[in-house]
Amino acid sequence: MSYLALARKYRPRRFGDVQTQEHVSETLKRAVAGNRVGHAYLFCGPRGVGKTTLARILAMALNCPRRAPDGEPCGECEDCERIWAGHTSLDVVEIDAASNRGVDDARELRERAMYAPSEEERYKVYILDEAHMLTREAWNALLKILEEPPPRVIFVFATTEARKIQQTASPILSRCQRFDFRRIGTGDIMNRLGEVLSGEDIASDPEALRAIARKANGGMRDGLSLLDQVLALSDEEVSVDTVMRVLGVVAEERYLELFDLVAGHRHGAVFDFVETLIDEGHDLVEFYHGLAEKLRLLLRLSLDPDFTPGSMTGEMRDAYARRAEAFSPGDLVRMLAMSSSLESDGSLRRTGRPRVLIEMLLLRMSYLDRTVELEEIIRALGGAPAPEPVVPPGPEPSSDPVPPPDSPTVPPTPSRSRPLAEGWKAVVAEGRRIGPGLSPILHAATVVKETSDGELLLHVPGELGSERLASSDVLPKLEEALALHSGRDSAKISIVAGDGGGGEGSAAATASARVSQETVRAGRLEELVRRAPYLERAVAELDLEFVD
Repeated sequence: MSYLALARKYRPRRFGDVQTQEHVSETLKRAVAGNRVGHAYLFCGPRGVGKTTLARILAMALNCPRRAPDGEPCGECEDCERIWAGHTSLDVVEIDAASNRGVDDARELRERAMYAPSEEERYKVYILDEAHMLTREAWNALLKILEEPPPRVIFVFATTEARKIQQTASPILSRCQRFDFRRIGTGDIMNRLGEVLSGEDIASDPEALRAIARKANGGMRDGLSLLDQVLALSDEEVSVDTVMRVLGVVAEERYLELFDLVAGHRHGAVFDFVETLIDEGHDLVEFYHGLAEKLRLLLRLSLDPDFTPGSMTGEMRDAYARRAEAFSPGDLVRMLAMSSSLESDGSLRRTGRPRVLIEMLLLRMSYLDRTVELEEIIRALGGAPAPEPVVPPGPEPSSDPVPPPDSPTVPPTPSRSRPLAEGWKAVVAEGRRIGPGLSPILHAATVVKETSDGELLLHVPGELGSERLASSDVLPKLEEALALHSGRDSAKISIVAGDGGGGEGSAAATASARVSQETVRAGRLEELVRRAPYLERAVAELDLEFVD
């Protein structure tokens, strides 16, 4: 006996056996049971998701002499067997529209449809696969019979590209009941593959079935065909190693290794990693598609630590969860955007050497430690106020000022002040707490002099840095922090701009270069006047004042 492929051997025979398409199968079954079957149907969806299968089951249900009251065909009688196998039948005809797409073919079909079924209680069902291949003239030839069909004649059009029918023959759509088929989930494909292997009495590894289901990309027929391909190499057990060898699927461990490499910023190891993939015979484009899927998984785990993919084992899920902890959600979003752009701009499809593109993508991911948030840069330049630090609420004061009798009375510690220059070191150390982006500026600042009246003169190199510290949202916080760390009630800070250095000797020479809020405003006004000279006249004549 000739070998029957798994996709044909395990094709569903009943409405209830079709995976994921319950919104179609239940509707058709109820229509058959209630004698409310339409005269034309349009089945749309990806390949291998059950369009032709449901069309055959509908034809079986309409012509099965042992049909159940709920509309299910028996699937075992001679009529059901012939229709299920796609053999020639007087009343059920399958036509490949890709090879019978002309107007003459449509006219012949129209003439054949005018004949009554072979028996009074039967239906004539015409199934046209790849219906989008029909020409505009062919659709026009079928339009009249679809509008006024003969009794007990049903047309089923199956297509993967309904958009083309919309463009070629839009009037057809209003004369058909349209059903959109969904892609089949990885978990459903895994379950079906497990049932098939149980029927074949073959052991399997869940991870191997998951790899096959992922490769099937939502198509049950593709999943069964891939399983057939794997069983040709090893018909005793479906293992992960066999699947990797036959399908060229990249192992999960490779992606985990890559994320460790990126998290550790091991830039040079990227080239060795890609070299290993090539040596193992992996398709880099296939690896790229898997990488995008794994980045999406890490992002979901980062945003929702309790998320568990239905098709992933607990051990593998925990391994990915540990890698997700090494990245912030923002980093994962940027990495996913980098990966998506490689395909959206078409560079991966156009190139004949994807290796360089993949290496550059992975290198950019490994250099994510060099990226800085745009908001932090804007705040550092004084373009937006820094967020106020969140201070945790302290304990509510007790209404009874008298201490408990058993607790010892601790005398208050007198506050001891220290030089402002020493307190400034502590302020520099906590620069990020005062405001984002301040730490580099504070480290670059040098103490020029501490005056006798408790004023600290600071020299800040660069105009942007001095303006940033002298701004109204930063300087008061610096003075408050300096007073706290110096043990004083208050402190005053003056900013000295320019290229001059520190030292007490230079204090007099740079005193005129002190930067305050007033000088910052004046400097900005001068800059505006320089860029737009007409503003100077307006300020003078209208007595205008520059306001931040």
